[in-house]
Amino acid sequence: MSSILAIDTSTEACSVAVYRDGHVDQRHELVPRQHNQRLPILLRELFPSGNLRSRGIEAIAYGCGPGSFTGLRIAASAVQGLAFSNKLPAIPVSTLACQVITAARLGVLSDAAAVLSLLDARVNEIYWQPFKLQDGLPVMLSEPSVCKPADLVPPAFAEHWQAIGDGCQLLAPDQASLPQGIDVAGPDVLPQAQDMIPLALAALARGEVQQARDVCPVYVRDEITWKKLDQQGKPQ
Repeated sequence: MSSILAIDTSTEACSVAVYRDGHVDQRHELVPRQHNQRLPILLRELFPSGNLRSRGIEAIAYGCGPGSFTGLRIAASAVQGLAFSNKLPAIPVSTLACQVITAARLGVLSDAAAVLSLLDARVNEIYWQPFKLQDGLPVMLSEPSVCKPADLVPPAFAEHWQAIGDGCQLLAPDQASLPQGIDVAGPDVLPQAQDMIPLALAALARGEVQQARDVCPVYVRDEITWKKLDQQGKPQ
């Protein structure tokens, strides 16, 4: 059974989880603009020696985006360093997909939900992606997108959608003024690192891993770029 470290700093939450022997140990804090300070502390709580391999970790999952530009960079930088120093593979996990699992675990979704996973993209825009739940895992129905809240049109895959995530707060001032076919199910839900584990395990089983040099955030916005290790002039 695989042991995985999961890291997500894509939202106002700083979230770290360790999956080992079927058990999960998580540290999850709402710390806006403090991720750079809190992430090393949370990692030291879980791995005092800093040696992941000695604790049986076989891969590092990370929230690859979309999300806060700064937060995504913090996670990517940390994962690159940990993956390189411990000679471990990395597993990118969609923050919007992870958020669906968090919502399902918290009980805010129906079993057969068609879900719109939304994140506040700032500057009056939202990141969004439609999913359906299948065997307890989110299946994406289209690629992640960014748009103005007023421009969000529910896909034709379903007549009824449950919206989750802090992007819900930008859609409409109240439930009655929401776009037709959308109900807000979990406006306070944010992705948690422990909910990356099922997606990471599935990706690991499929062999969908990265080397440290290939770790890269997903920004959705084309004008934002990230330099990989070989472009940063760091050792590989």
